[in-house]
Amino acid sequence: MPAFPTSTTVLDSVLFRDAFGTQAMREVFSDLRLIARYAEVEVALAKAEARCGVIPAAAAEEIAKRTDVAALDFDLLRQETDVVGYPILPLVHQMAKQCGEAGRYVHWGATTQDIMDTAVVLQLRDGLKIIEDDITALRGILADLAKRHRDTPMAGRTHLQQALPITFGYKIAIWLAAFDRHAERLAQLKPRVLVGQFAGAAGTLASLGDKGFAVQQALCEELGLGVPVSTWHVARDGLAEAVNFLALITGTLGKIALDIMIMASTEFAEVYEPFVKGRGASSTMPQKRNPISSELMLAASKAVRQHAGLMLDAMMQDFERATGPWHAEWMALPESFVLTAGALHQAKFALGGLIVDEKRMADNLDISRGLIVAEAVMMGLAPAIGRQEAHDVVYDACRVANEKGLTLADALAADQRVASRIDRATIDRLTAPRNYLGLAPEMVDRVLASVRR
Repeated sequence: MPAFPTSTTVLDSVLFRDAFGTQAMREVFSDLRLIARYAEVEVALAKAEARCGVIPAAAAEEIAKRTDVAALDFDLLRQETDVVGYPILPLVHQMAKQCGEAGRYVHWGATTQDIMDTAVVLQLRDGLKIIEDDITALRGILADLAKRHRDTPMAGRTHLQQALPITFGYKIAIWLAAFDRHAERLAQLKPRVLVGQFAGAAGTLASLGDKGFAVQQALCEELGLGVPVSTWHVARDGLAEAVNFLALITGTLGKIALDIMIMASTEFAEVYEPFVKGRGASSTMPQKRNPISSELMLAASKAVRQHAGLMLDAMMQDFERATGPWHAEWMALPESFVLTAGALHQAKFALGGLIVDEKRMADNLDISRGLIVAEAVMMGLAPAIGRQEAHDVVYDACRVANEKGLTLADALAADQRVASRIDRATIDRLTAPRNYLGLAPEMVDRVLASVRR
């Protein structure tokens, strides 16, 4: 029997990792990529300090040329990290050795958190690009669905009860509008989140004298990051915003997943996830076709929500350098990004090939025998007999329809208070659910127009 890797979480599991994440996002937050980012920041710092006359230009050139992440002793790095508690000093030891005489200028004037925070921001930039591309693709899928089903009537439900008729396109448009807002949020948060960190031991840049601000700006320019207005060693709102943004995305995906799962239940049977042989199969019930992608989306939304709370908790940091909350971010950030990427991947699959049973939607809309549009009848009668009396008349007709198994139209036609004022053709028109869609189709148009803008 082949030996399985010793992963212990679903994010790294050979069995589950592609259900809960994507290879692209895992690579962004992999150990190797993280160490490479640490080294990238150290090299950029040397270049920035050379530009500002803090270290010799020749030393910066040597550091850039001779730093080789692939040649690092990763086992030694792991051992020393376990002793020190942080990976930067062990990394600096090896980089300094690689760089020879120039190695004494590695990490000049920096503190561990400067390097780690800036490297994390570089990871976030890559991760947010993947999220952005996924959102763009999903918005396109949702826009196509909304347009296709703009006029597909179905029952709108409140409190899990049929309420009023809507269109399936209207439902999709609500989901789409949420992702339009997520795209807007992402554009707005980038300038706040994608900023470098370089401030020294207590955040005052004291070790660089009057060159501190110049080096800070040069470092951020080297890495293509924004320049922080102030040190954010213990001001973690930017990172907390990023994860809470992911919680909003997965929250929307969780809502979509819940709708799909209920609509796919046997009693509703209105939509199905794409058919793939064996997907969602039961080991004992051959007829089963479980909504696997939706289940994974919902699970991810719950996990990311917990991490969002953890990031808010981690904002409460003591004085000028925290004693522990910072470490919580090391767990919450990568897991949130991987889970969100996984949920978006599942959403693109489920919605991109969603099977919509329009006939079943129509059948379900008729299941109440017209009672779903009682409001329409009430509003149609109101001009003739007043709103309150119209309400009472229709209320009575609904009770009779339920007790005798009649359609609402038949119950109304048998009531002289109605029959004396409205002919049967009008009653039939008022009680036809497809005639009471409100502005649902036009709302689809508004959302699609907004997407185009």
